[in-house]
Amino acid sequence: MRRTLVLLATAILGASAAAAYEVVPAEKRVIPYVAELPLCGDPSVLAEISTRFAEKEAQFWNSALTIVEYSRIKPLAWRPWGLDTIPRRFCTATALVSSGRRHRIDYSVREDLNFISAGWGVEWCVTGLDRNLAYAPACRMARP
Repeated sequence: MRRTLVLLATAILGASAAAAYEVVPAEKRVIPYVAELPLCGDPSVLAEISTRFAEKEAQFWNSALTIVEYSRIKPLAWRPWGLDTIPRRFCTATALVSSGRRHRIDYSVREDLNFISAGWGVEWCVTGLDRNLAYAPACRMARP
């Protein structure tokens, strides 16, 4: 019985040691990330979201909706999954849409996820206007 317990404890400890790995920060990889991303309220980030939102509404939903203004911009998380992942900044804000309604918008700024992996990119979701449910439920999948 005692031998069984010792073998069981050794197996459990060995399994947890095998699951552990050395964390190498993304900035120290062979092809390193810079981790210098614009802040949540940066005008270039908000302009990118506004432009892409208007394009999506026009092309896919035959709608003239645009984002008119942003307020209550807040950071949610910086690299929530650790130093060894692609640098990401998660944010939330309130967007005033051209219909006159306010919607929560959740977005993330990510390094090397722009066109051809150059620069930073943005992923976003406007609550109530995620018509294809890409970030369902209620844009939850756009948050960390």
